[in-house]
Amino acid sequence: MKNHNWKLTLCRVLLFCLCTVLLMILSSSLTNALPKPWSDILHITISAIAVLGINIPFARWEKLNLAEIGVVPNGRTIKCFTLGFAIGCAMVTTFTLWVVFAINSKLIVVQSPSFSSILIPFLLYFVVSLREELAFRAFPLRSLNYAIGSWKSQIIIALIFAIEHMAGGMTFIDAFLGSGVGAILFGIAALTTKGIALPAGIHLAWNFGQRCFGFKNEPGIVWEHVIIEGSEAKNEPMVWIAYLTVMGLSILGFYLYGRKKTALQDA
Repeated sequence: MKNHNWKLTLCRVLLFCLCTVLLMILSSSLTNALPKPWSDILHITISAIAVLGINIPFARWEKLNLAEIGVVPNGRTIKCFTLGFAIGCAMVTTFTLWVVFAINSKLIVVQSPSFSSILIPFLLYFVVSLREELAFRAFPLRSLNYAIGSWKSQIIIALIFAIEHMAGGMTFIDAFLGSGVGAILFGIAALTTKGIALPAGIHLAWNFGQRCFGFKNEPGIVWEHVIIEGSEAKNEPMVWIAYLTVMGLSILGFYLYGRKKTALQDA
């Protein structure tokens, strides 16, 4: 462990997270006069760049270099991001098919989705995933991991992640059971691969995939999830069962992979 004064590290992490919120507020004020959705995309892009910037002084404050917090691109970055995107696509497809078959619903193809109707949400979720991985799985997660270990650090970051989502308008259950569990997956993926590229790919694919299938409390942009009359009561419980199972199995997969990787390195 790099830093045995975990209380000081935790204070720095909390200060970092407060700064990211302030940067979000500032970037929103700079772009809110623009028409949506471009104001949202520009707002999150500016925030992501600013968050990347503040990772530098905070890492130095903690006596870490940028490679140690996983934000330095290397020869594996594109490969990891692409692999993460593929994993996320498999997850969201499994989740969707589970819900569709379990509650006797169906997917209807949206008639003639335009290129822009697909590209704009993709861009938005891309910058959202990048900003959130920089804000939570770079300096905060990695510095705490060095100070107190992986599971304690992941639980703390998951709680902060859930609180930010609840502050953004999510219900308590959605924020803590939904985003909080997702944060554990992104966190274990980041620690296992020692970078944010793979979790960013999973994050993007999951959010964009749910938007495509209509699971984001908005109409789907490629398919529409239609619940057959009489199955409405089953929908929400089955969505949660499918979500927690897919996330749980993915977390377990990364955990077992990480243990195998460590065992091979120690051999």
